[in-house]
Amino acid sequence: MTKTALITGATSGIGRATAREFAQHGIRLILCGRRQERLDSIQNELSKLTDVYTLNFDVRDRNQTLETIAALPIAFQNIDILINNAGNAHGLDPIQTGNLDDWDAMMDINVKGLLYVSKAIIPGMTKRKSGHIINIGSSAGKEIYPNGNVYCGSKHAVLAITEGMRIDLNPFGIKIGAVNPGLVETEFSEVRFKGASAANQVYTGYKALQAEDVAEVIYFAISRPAHVNIADVLMFCTAQASSTIVKKE
Repeated sequence: MTKTALITGATSGIGRATAREFAQHGIRLILCGRRQERLDSIQNELSKLTDVYTLNFDVRDRNQTLETIAALPIAFQNIDILINNAGNAHGLDPIQTGNLDDWDAMMDINVKGLLYVSKAIIPGMTKRKSGHIINIGSSAGKEIYPNGNVYCGSKHAVLAITEGMRIDLNPFGIKIGAVNPGLVETEFSEVRFKGASAANQVYTGYKALQAEDVAEVIYFAISRPAHVNIADVLMFCTAQASSTIVKKE
């Protein structure tokens, strides 16, 4: 039976790569994002491979998130796989000079947005006693590094919520896991460093993970047999040993 997956943050980076990976395996897609023109573009691309439906909303908006997902067409209402990918990092300031807007953006998207989307979808999974949720965390959820403060806090929260989901949803046979990448070469750093030039410097001198690398691991996790749940994955590029140790040429 063809499965249906909902992916947040599907307009770029890991989300877009995951949509492509899933489409190649015939998984029906609900792609969510804030940029309608990008949603249209990826829908046009992937509709050749599978059924694609797009949702244009901001996961930070609780009412909009709940209402938009609730209004899905009947054909797309039974969501088998949820990829909570939407997330961001803003700034690299020490805690004493941190920007409150940056803090709000990270907590609202990385933590509250994940919760809002999950709240909209979990009841259907518990009713059917099946489903699979993958939360996209970060190596920042495993260790703290200088000036990472709030971003690391948000990703530690993602891992705690993931473990809580796995415990609470265990009686319903729902699989819960987290995929936690280190350095991935996407638009992510452009947001964090507030510009492409500074972001590009992050990836010079070594080969960072690519979005497609992470997408392949996500597909591996959701394609295991019914009795297998990949609960937690930490993945680095070969050059990266920790959040602060990267071998550069």
